[in-house]
Amino acid sequence: MIKLKHIYKSYSLGDEQVDVLHDINLHVKPKEFVSILGPSGSGKSTLMNIIGCLDIPDSGDYILDGEYVDNCTENELSEIRSKKIGFIFQQFNLLPELTAYENVEMPLLYHKLSPAERRERVERTLAQVGLADRMKHKPAQLSGGQQQRAALARILAAKPRILMLDEPFSALDSYLREEVEGEVGSLLAGFAGTALLVTHNRDEAYRLCREMIVMDSGEVLRAGTTKEVFADPCTRAAARLTGCKNILPCTRVGEHTVHLAGWEQPLTVALPVPEGCCAVGIRAHDFAPCAPGTPNSLPVQAVTTSENSFDWNMIFTLPGGEARLWWKVSKETMAAPPPKAPACLAAAPENIMPLV
Repeated sequence: MIKLKHIYKSYSLGDEQVDVLHDINLHVKPKEFVSILGPSGSGKSTLMNIIGCLDIPDSGDYILDGEYVDNCTENELSEIRSKKIGFIFQQFNLLPELTAYENVEMPLLYHKLSPAERRERVERTLAQVGLADRMKHKPAQLSGGQQQRAALARILAAKPRILMLDEPFSALDSYLREEVEGEVGSLLAGFAGTALLVTHNRDEAYRLCREMIVMDSGEVLRAGTTKEVFADPCTRAAARLTGCKNILPCTRVGEHTVHLAGWEQPLTVALPVPEGCCAVGIRAHDFAPCAPGTPNSLPVQAVTTSENSFDWNMIFTLPGGEARLWWKVSKETMAAPPPKAPACLAAAPENIMPLV
């Protein structure tokens, strides 16, 4: 179990004190796979360093498996890391002069294992990640995906309780990233401990993790199951970080009604509209063409159309106004023509997210 209560962290930058984490409160249950999603500079790597016992907070409590670790000495933190925590970083950090077998074996030399036990664990773990026939290969003889799997095997062989993945796929090209991501996801599905993925890639976080923590400017904006966070991000910043293109100013009218600025008309919302709601989020693929007068319909005027591999992006404005809407339309075939620009778009109440 990982529990953080009122964690603060700052660093000195010359004469200036830079606040990095502000009042972080988290509870990560055992055996969960959790993403920490945020842009560069959001504090997510600092949070990972504290959870991974690479750093300590300025104040607050960090409780790991029922024990307070925020006041541990460096030697005590080192012992916790060696016994409980494994790290996978952007770079694989394999030793180039050693084979895959020797790289995986290296951390086990510090465990109380016999040579036979080490050999059995190394061979079993390399086979588990699909490298049984690459044990004698050095990193330069392995593909990028195989190097990532060797790095994962090195961590899994030590049987950590907590696995920390810091942007593990960002150094890979797009094709290899998807391949390795799928392989890592399959391997981690059988991992008996807790895993935390630090990433700025929302799609990666959505595919791999059951739970999500959204961070920005050193604060936790939203935490919950990944699907809950995407369906109801609660804040404008969290909505943007989860990919919502349409964040439209509004005022609260009632428990399930807002008044949309620009269009100056009401929208019905399925989720309860909180006090202080100042915007609604509508994801680009959740709009649909409709006839004028349809509930939740918005009159629009097309501005631009752009083509992607598998969909079309259309940008609209309010007729005679500046408010902008994004509409994403999937292609039925690669040769499909662009969709005809509608005069009105509508979103179902369950697809409208009230935001503060």
